[in-house]
Amino acid sequence: MDRGVADQSVDLEPARPPSRWTVYIIESERGALYTGITTAPERRFREHASGRGARWFRGTAPRRFVYLEPCDDRGSALRREAAIKRLSRAEKLALVAAGLAQAGLAVGEAARSDGAPA
Repeated sequence: MDRGVADQSVDLEPARPPSRWTVYIIESERGALYTGITTAPERRFREHASGRGARWFRGTAPRRFVYLEPCDDRGSALRREAAIKRLSRAEKLALVAAGLAQAGLAVGEAARSDGAPA
């Protein structure tokens, strides 16, 4: 009678953490606001800054993130992005101010792309 190891398949692929989608608003050098989604905010900022991101940034450079909102999945991030894009500039600025107040920062203290205070 064979008492060998039972046939078990082993997954050799490392477990990938679920991607965390983020809705972001970037302020440009001109002060305009750009809204988008990503799973890697810092990478996406670098893409925008290098000209490989959205065409929108080819006319003006990104200055800093002014708003980051985590979402559970891509669908919810896309819906939230669409909702934010429908807001007026004044409403977007109020959203940014509310997010900063919740984080305990003043409007002038928004984080730069490298995470340091502006």
